Amino acid sequence: MTVTEVARGVWRIADTCHVYLVVDPDAPEGERDAVAIDFGSGLALSELAGLGIRRITDVFMTHHHRDQGQGLPLAAEHGARIHVPPVERELFDRVEEMWEGRQLDNDYNLRQDRFSLLESVSVHATVPEYRYTEAAGVRLLVLPTPGHTIGSVTYVLDRDGERIAFAGDLVYAPGKVWSLAATQWSYTQSEGPAMTVLSALLLHRYRLSKVAPSHGEIMRDPDHALELLAQTMQEYVDSRRSYPWDLRARLEDPFVAITPHLLLNRTAMSCSYVVLSETREALIVDYGYDMTTGLVLGQERASRRPWLASLPALRELYGVTRISVALPTHYHDDHIAGMPLLRDVEHAELWIPENVAPTMADPWYEDLPCQWYDPITADRVLPLGEPFTWNEYTFTAHAQPGHTLYAVAYELDIDGVKVVFTGDQQEGLGGRDGRRDIMNYQYRNLFRLGDYAQSAALYRRIAPGLMASGHWDPRWVDDEYLDYLAQSAREVDDLHERLLPLDDLTIGPDGQTARLLPYRRRAVTGESADYTVRVRNPLPERARARVRPVLPLGWRSSESELEVDLGPGEESSVQLTVTPASTGRRQRIAIDVVIGDLRLGQHAEALIDVTEPAS
Repeated sequence: MTVTEVARGVWRIADTCHVYLVVDPDAPEGERDAVAIDFGSGLALSELAGLGIRRITDVFMTHHHRDQGQGLPLAAEHGARIHVPPVERELFDRVEEMWEGRQLDNDYNLRQDRFSLLESVSVHATVPEYRYTEAAGVRLLVLPTPGHTIGSVTYVLDRDGERIAFAGDLVYAPGKVWSLAATQWSYTQSEGPAMTVLSALLLHRYRLSKVAPSHGEIMRDPDHALELLAQTMQEYVDSRRSYPWDLRARLEDPFVAITPHLLLNRTAMSCSYVVLSETREALIVDYGYDMTTGLVLGQERASRRPWLASLPALRELYGVTRISVALPTHYHDDHIAGMPLLRDVEHAELWIPENVAPTMADPWYEDLPCQWYDPITADRVLPLGEPFTWNEYTFTAHAQPGHTLYAVAYELDIDGVKVVFTGDQQEGLGGRDGRRDIMNYQYRNLFRLGDYAQSAALYRRIAPGLMASGHWDPRWVDDEYLDYLAQSAREVDDLHERLLPLDDLTIGPDGQTARLLPYRRRAVTGESADYTVRVRNPLPERARARVRPVLPLGWRSSESELEVDLGPGEESSVQLTVTPASTGRRQRIAIDVVIGDLRLGQHAEALIDVTEPAS
């Protein structure tokens, strides 16, 4: 049978996947509009008249696979608005980028992003996870349920005393999935199956009456179906690991108490810390990929999943009533990816130090690694070196360059212990197996000589009892360890001084003495785009820097050459305006740099996505 009634005002259409049409059953006859959950090949359009439906106003997609949405161009032609999971938006409205850039040779990325649409469709909006969305008189709760894909969501409908979950391909039947291949996201790991366990357990908490899958029959005992799926998939996960992985325990008790009011989230990709207040509020230091089961290959948005999976346990076990503030130690995605969700869902304020806030607010400005895809603006910008209060606690954010130039260490007294949150400054191996902690610097993060000496001096001045790092076990600190950090800082600087020609050129460890900013931007043909050229003299004597723009054929520049006189080590900025004349994604411009007699060539580049002006 093509059409099956699932509940009052809810019909299932058999297509390349099950498509669910949902109406407001109390709307007057002849005025009923529907929303569709998934769209298949579009067969639902031919059933509207027989169901007394005028039109489909909105389509809500559970995930990006082609069997779910190959008919979306017909939905757009029909006039329906298309809503998609936030993690997967680019696989709907910019899918050509995936097809053009997807690694095919020597490919270890097993995610089924190649089961995406063949061509892009226009997306009206992304769905608000953990919140309600409403269209055509139908109100749906959106829940993240990764497993079949990283970005999958489930829609929950309350109707006539029942709670119906439209779960996509999370579950096919009790204890079964439509595809195991879809859950294999990387070559040897089990991220997708483990996420399936967590999603089944989390969805189980919503007291469902029915589960309506994209493939398979309606499940009228959701507790049994989801519990059996969690159990069976847990066996699958353990069968592919060298030791068991108790995912249920991770979900039910994700925190480790370091002190009575300081918790470590043991499930996060980077260490996320929770400070508990007597007001029953919580403050979180760093919040990236919560309840992670591993990072898969690829850096596109569809390969990353922020969610709030640990928060129910924070409320149940520690009595937290509100997460009021989140603090980042630095801008890297594994430390901040979940912060927009904390703000949108939990109404937490993001307090961001003044040296970190600009990069989070404009991730395209500089060529830096590990940045989140979207701007994240501060609700409050924290001055460096000045104490600030949150409830009964006083914090201070100190500049902490090293791992990255734009990072801080937070100083805090809690439960009688002086704590410093250090982010990723050191790799804290803690002396295990005779190994030592190492300084965690990367050159594209703008590492400079002297950075680790500066942080070692900071720690000595603060004299912490505990250092809480970004990826490693918290360390109880003594003078011997502080001496070790100071000595390691000297060794880092000495090694670089011996390896680099610093007597002749002070270009620095990052290898750049000029930059073109912003590094990435969008523009339209015929309209000017402003740039800043930042240049530093690496020579031991005063010199003139000459900078020549290098542009695609037909493009125009406000200057054919820029000149500036600089003293030894002096840095200055000059302005440049470029007018694009051709469209294309990631078009390249550059600056050819000469400083005195030092010819650096096309030393720095920038990328521009150029489109035609809107008609």
